[in-house]
Amino acid sequence: MARFARLYKTSIGAKSVMAITGGMLFLFLIGHLGGNLLVFKGRDALNSYAQGLKNLGPGLWVIRLGLLAIFLAHVGTALRLVRENRMARPVRYQREATLKASLGSRYMMLTGMVVLAFVVYHIAHLTLHQFGPRGEMIETMADGTTRSDVYGMVVTGFSNGPIVAIYMISLALLLVHLLHGIASIFQTLGLKHETINPLVAKGLPALAVLIVLGKMWIALSIFFGGAGA
Repeated sequence: MARFARLYKTSIGAKSVMAITGGMLFLFLIGHLGGNLLVFKGRDALNSYAQGLKNLGPGLWVIRLGLLAIFLAHVGTALRLVRENRMARPVRYQREATLKASLGSRYMMLTGMVVLAFVVYHIAHLTLHQFGPRGEMIETMADGTTRSDVYGMVVTGFSNGPIVAIYMISLALLLVHLLHGIASIFQTLGLKHETINPLVAKGLPALAVLIVLGKMWIALSIFFGGAGA
């Protein structure tokens, strides 16, 4: 642990933590989209999936807390690196030489902060039910048992125009963040080889686009009546 702490204090160590946690969060997005797409299979499919997660009991909280730790490590390390960069260059350039920099690299911190705000909003919206109908929606089964009606919460939430607009803007900025972040992961960790370079350059960005479009598709389909009927 002491060795890790010393490594983390270095710029290389901090950037490695950023890369590793970013990769973990990207994998989570893939799994999260897979669960979300069950809305197109109907109420029973999505609610059964949600109930299966709930049945994990303490295990679900282990997963949640693990994700929270990864997310906080990613955000906290990013803030630390920004602070150190500003301390190393207290006087800003009169003219930024960013002609060769991508849009994602120039606004990485800004898009990251928007994504952070979006995550907080997303949890408040669909987990804490602070927007739209208050309280958890419940589905009563044929045998008299009850379970959370996640399907109903999702459909109700994405039937609201302003909420859908917030999601569209946030997801677009998430895509900008991902497109630069994916390339940075492999560059930071030195994972370069002729066999994987094409995948990194084209395959993973395409996957990021599909993930974001998939999430947009869910919200827009519900809003325009293509899902959740």
